[in-house]
Amino acid sequence: MRTAERTLLRDLAPIAAAMLAVGASFGAIARAAEIPVWAVIALSSALYAGAAQFMAVGLIAAGSPFAAVLAGLVINARHLPFGLAIGDTVGRRWPAKLVGSHLMTDEATAFALAQPDGAQRRRAFWTAGVVLFMAWNIGTVIGVLLGAAADPARFGLDAAFPAGLLALLMPALRDRTTRTVAVLGSGIAVVTTPLLPAGLPILLALVALAVLVWPRARKEQPC
Repeated sequence: MRTAERTLLRDLAPIAAAMLAVGASFGAIARAAEIPVWAVIALSSALYAGAAQFMAVGLIAAGSPFAAVLAGLVINARHLPFGLAIGDTVGRRWPAKLVGSHLMTDEATAFALAQPDGAQRRRAFWTAGVVLFMAWNIGTVIGVLLGAAADPARFGLDAAFPAGLLALLMPALRDRTTRTVAVLGSGIAVVTTPLLPAGLPILLALVALAVLVWPRARKEQPC
C-alpha cells in the first residue's frame, strides 16, 4: 500500500469510528420511536442523510411525515454546491454520478477537496464514500440491536465529525479569500442557527461565497 493510501486510511479511521457510533445512535433512537426494523435499515441505506435521518425520525414519530420529507430536502440542499465542486471527480458517466451522488457527504467531499486534482482526488472521494457508507449502515444495525446502550456522546465520538472536517479544511485556509469566506460564512451560520430551522443557516452561509465571488466575476467579465 502506498504512503498516500495509508495516510488517507489513517485520517479516515476516526471519522469512520464516529460515523459508526452516530449511526448506532440513530438506530437506537429510531427503534425507540417504534419505527420498524426494516424501515430503519432502509432509511440508512437508501436515504443515507445523517442529520436529516434524525430529524425525519422525530417528525415521523410526531405524526408529520410530509414535514419530514420537506425538512430532509432543506437540510440536504447543501449537496448542490458539493456536486458542483466535485462533479468531475465523481466521474463523467451517469452510473458513476448516480452512485457518487448517493455516497456524497460533507466528509467525503472534504476528503476529496483536500487532495490535488485528478486520480488522487477521485480515489479519496470513493474510498471515503464507500468506507463511511458502510460504517453508517453497520452502526445503524448495531443501534437497532443494542437499543439505548448505543450512545456516541458517552465516548465523545460525536465531536469527531466537526474536528475531522476542520482538520481537512485547515490547508485551504492559507488562502486569504478562502479565510474571508470561511469567517463570514461561519458568522452567518452561527447568528442564524437559533433563529431558523435546521439546514437553512448552512444555505445562508453560502451568501458569503456569493458576496466575495460575484464582484470578482463582474470585474473579470469582458465589456
